[in-house]
Amino acid sequence: MDLPDDRRADHRRRRRGPVDPEGVVMSAPILTARGLVKRYGRVTALDRADFDLYPGEVLAVIGDNGAGKTSLIKALSGAVRPDAGEIRLDGQVVDFHAPQDAREVGIETVYQNLALSPALSIADNMFMGRELRKPGLMGKLLRRLDRKEMERQARDKLSELGLMTIQNINQSVETLSGGQRQGVAVARAAAFGSKVIIMDEPTAALGVKESRRVLELINDVRGRGMPIVLISHNMPHVFEVADRIHVHRLGRRLCVIDPKAYSMSDAVAFMTGAKEPPAEAA
Repeated sequence: MDLPDDRRADHRRRRRGPVDPEGVVMSAPILTARGLVKRYGRVTALDRADFDLYPGEVLAVIGDNGAGKTSLIKALSGAVRPDAGEIRLDGQVVDFHAPQDAREVGIETVYQNLALSPALSIADNMFMGRELRKPGLMGKLLRRLDRKEMERQARDKLSELGLMTIQNINQSVETLSGGQRQGVAVARAAAFGSKVIIMDEPTAALGVKESRRVLELINDVRGRGMPIVLISHNMPHVFEVADRIHVHRLGRRLCVIDPKAYSMSDAVAFMTGAKEPPAEAA
């Protein structure tokens, strides 16, 4: 595809990484993966897959069904261990044995299946695995939970998302609609992610109004300098919020494109194999 000189130059800058407000290219990724391999029996889900996420950007990951997107995200978030390859956070090699390991270093994930406990309350789900203890001896010795503070923080986070249509913060998650459950999962990730937030189809179960608020949240989080990985089949959403688009095909990264330089039709053609990506995007 022929591009004007100014757009071609902008495209080259974005391939080297996002730029800061002064126009300086931020060349050091915060989260990288090299040569990831994951096999399930005879099925190869990840085939020497690479990945790069830069500070302060929204990186969309797209691909056809079965391309390996979910396996890639699970490897980056500690849900599965790759058979081979290397993951680095802030330049340091990390080896996640479980999602808790990723959470402890600041990687929060909203999984496609939400990863919520239906029988527990909204507040309990928000603070699962990081419950707040009461101050003083009640918390240190008797290990009493500070439920009022957890309920207050959970309510505040849901309100920030504009999803606080829930009357009782202590009602069980199984009583919520699909959209409300997604809102709880998104709010939890936004509340606790300190380095990276990964969102796997965060708007899949939401209505138009709720989806819009999630997109606004993504922009707000990016504005505070937090990088986000967005996995989505919704191309309008991807092209609206993404700084770069990682195209995944046949278990590996096919190319990374600039949404300002390519169209939605180009992106779909790349990920389905109908069109080969240009050499500079590979």
